[in-house]
Amino acid sequence: MNLHEYQSKELFAAEGIAVPDGAVAETPGEARAIAQRLGGAAVVKAQVLTGGRGKAGGIVVAGDPEEAAAVAERLLGSTIRDLPAERVLVEAAAQIAQELYVALIVDREVGRVALIVSSEGGVDIEETARDHPDRVHTLHIDPYLGLRPFYGVRAAAAMGLDSGLWSDLASLLANLYTLAQRYDATLTEINPLIVTAEGKLQALDAKVTIDDSALFRQRTLRPDLDSEPTDTEESTAEARARQMGISYIKLDGEIGCMVNGAGLAMATMDVIKHVGGEPANFLDIGGGARRDRVATALEIILSDPHVRVVLVNIFGGITRCDEVARGIVEALDHLGQTSARRSVPIVVRLVGTNHEEGQRILQQADLPAATTLSEGARMAVELASGGGRS
Repeated sequence: MNLHEYQSKELFAAEGIAVPDGAVAETPGEARAIAQRLGGAAVVKAQVLTGGRGKAGGIVVAGDPEEAAAVAERLLGSTIRDLPAERVLVEAAAQIAQELYVALIVDREVGRVALIVSSEGGVDIEETARDHPDRVHTLHIDPYLGLRPFYGVRAAAAMGLDSGLWSDLASLLANLYTLAQRYDATLTEINPLIVTAEGKLQALDAKVTIDDSALFRQRTLRPDLDSEPTDTEESTAEARARQMGISYIKLDGEIGCMVNGAGLAMATMDVIKHVGGEPANFLDIGGGARRDRVATALEIILSDPHVRVVLVNIFGGITRCDEVARGIVEALDHLGQTSARRSVPIVVRLVGTNHEEGQRILQQADLPAATTLSEGARMAVELASGGGRS
């Protein structure tokens, strides 16, 4: 579960990590009042669960409270990278002497938390990592030691940080590590971590991702973390998938995938890429999925406006192919003859338990069927490019 910036900063502040003074507003009037309290220039930041807000116009510096209200009025209800902004964070403008990058991420390949730092933080960190990988440094944390001060010293030296701030960075990183452990975070990121004009470290932005598998525990610690209203189509889809026991991650492609089993789902995505397509999502309906879960999964996929075709790949073991087929037909009946249904063809590959019955159900519904994954992927790519039947 991704937290909004303001939620992440609440956790940061509670752990002793310095963040700019500010508050959340849901109306222009609230934004004006916050800016008046802050005095001077304020930064108005749209609260949406996406990166690149600054480049997309979602972060604006306002010179006075009236301008802050005007900016908030423009941002509230607008879309940033196709996601609606229902709140803005109004913060005191910072005097920046240096921008850095700091993150803790779970590195599953080595089974440890990785501390990633760079002397070049900010909106272009992805370009820095791609074009100048030598400027991005990774330290793996020994889980038996935790993030000891010497890690902070190593990180500070790698970043070329002024020696007077080494101790401050070590303390900040230790607090960040404590937060990550406390909230089962798979990612805690500060981009940028700034050195202010007064020579202090401050988290100008904040991102925290909590492991979905630990939400049962996190609800006990912070019930509000899972009770915030969802304000994006993506987060709504992911929340609905989680409630139904479906593993769903939205991607940037055009071919929606519905598969049973995480390994088969990854293989399906690989084959789509191999034949020239781009998967629009990872979706695992799990073993033994009944028709209601299948129907929900298909509706979630079709809710993505970028999906141009859906590829269903089911290997029926515990999962019965006839149940999957009925779930697909049920979902289409529920959706009705909407524009999304008319423009989004579905290719189905069923093999395994009761696959003959499943294929018969699909044939009656006039849905394209494939006998192999490669055939199904090629059919999906052709349909997504505008060829074939719809």
